[in-house]
Amino acid sequence: MPQSLSRILIHLIFSTKGREPFIPPETQPRLHAYLSGVLGNIGSPSLQVGGVADHVHLLFALGRTVSVAELVEEVKKASSRWMKSEGGVSAFSWQSGYGAFSIGESQVDALVRYISNQESHHRTMTFQDEYRRVLDRYRVPCDERYLWD
Repeated sequence: MPQSLSRILIHLIFSTKGREPFIPPETQPRLHAYLSGVLGNIGSPSLQVGGVADHVHLLFALGRTVSVAELVEEVKKASSRWMKSEGGVSAFSWQSGYGAFSIGESQVDALVRYISNQESHHRTMTFQDEYRRVLDRYRVPCDERYLWD
């Protein structure tokens, strides 16, 4: 086969360091647009980016020449620099870990809606509770002693 093709959809979640509410509401749309641009620049187009003051969700198609770990490193590094300069949060940093989960094409619409409704969703649920639910849904075992940094 002379052409290499793929469509691997990833739901990526990561939080600010210590889940500090570093991302003010007025900055969130610009940060989300920036994150989408970073994904596009590394050949992994975004389908939806959203979040609240202490974490983000990114849904994207993983480029066929980049690993998830490489992508996360670049996205976090670039957006952290952006938050310090353009977002006006000099003490900004992301947590060291992340969650990356594969999704099927049939799940895209529901996940786009879920990411779009983060603000209303988090009126009644903390990031930690949300993340535990995601881990349960994807059947990812974890040790909470090492989950929150």
